[in-house]
Amino acid sequence: MVRVLTIGTGTRDIFLKSGLFKVLRDPKHLERIGFPTGEAQCFAMGGKVEIDDLVATVGGDAANAAVTFARQGFKTETLMKIGGDQNGRDVYSHLLVEKIKPIFRPSNGLKNDVSVILLSRSGERTVLVFRAISKTWDKKDVPLDKLNQQVVYVAPGRIPFSVLEMTLVKLKKNGAFIAMNPSKHYLDFGAEKLKNVFKYLDLIIANREEGSYLTGAKYEDETEIFKKFDDLFGGLVIMTDGPKGVLVSNGEKIYRAGIFKEKKIVDRTGAGDAFGSGFVAGLHHVSKSIREFTDADIMRAIRLGSANATSVVEAVGAQPGILTRRQFENESRWKNLSMTVKRIK
Repeated sequence: MVRVLTIGTGTRDIFLKSGLFKVLRDPKHLERIGFPTGEAQCFAMGGKVEIDDLVATVGGDAANAAVTFARQGFKTETLMKIGGDQNGRDVYSHLLVEKIKPIFRPSNGLKNDVSVILLSRSGERTVLVFRAISKTWDKKDVPLDKLNQQVVYVAPGRIPFSVLEMTLVKLKKNGAFIAMNPSKHYLDFGAEKLKNVFKYLDLIIANREEGSYLTGAKYEDETEIFKKFDDLFGGLVIMTDGPKGVLVSNGEKIYRAGIFKEKKIVDRTGAGDAFGSGFVAGLHHVSKSIREFTDADIMRAIRLGSANATSVVEAVGAQPGILTRRQFENESRWKNLSMTVKRIK
């Protein structure tokens, strides 16, 4: 059985849903007062805001990805920093329930990261993030002697660059297939510095805006974005494109797919993690090699990633909707997804 490791964060997520959370769209005025998107989620100042529903779940990129791999039948381990408070203990217990093996212990005396998500009835959200223990990574937190997994999924958050680089060196030395979904913190380093970690990767996951930013290619020119990614590290690239779907390149071809239709969008939290980890899981269910993938391998991986992401947005929280392998293989709604393949000129 393939052993998988996820690296990153595990958080306590608290969802508050209320019809009193109103979404305002007024680019002319909101941009001027500091809302660059021209949109804001608002509620009345003073008094009490009645909450329709409260849901406490576990989230965080590494925890979300680990649940995907575990439910898809992989022997799954995870490396993250968890606080010794009640929130941290809840995250740790949840990992064990999901049959995920932590290769760390909760840190006494430190608080766990927490996200509070304000959900409108239409599914739009604002996330309030409390970063605590995830800001305290040090080289001593990485058990190098336990890094011998075949497949690794990295969502680095704010892990220091030197700590991540040391970790990837060890994993690559042991022959791991390494996928990374760079955080905003890492994207801000820029492509030149990121070459020092990209050279250890086999797969990068980004959205179209991030791909354009990193490569310097025009937002509309996906072929040029993929060519420049190929120059940066020469592996597989996933580029998500919102409601338009996803594009994947192996340096020779571009695979384009739409999305599965949602029954109802309830909450978009964790959709990116669900697609990225679902794609990696799909690759390693079928391929005889951890680096040589056929068209069929890649297309099945896209289908699993897309199904996983669609299922996740149909429930509150990043993990309740994550698919099991049986659900993906047996439910008819996940059988067909429109895709095209073209060669890169």
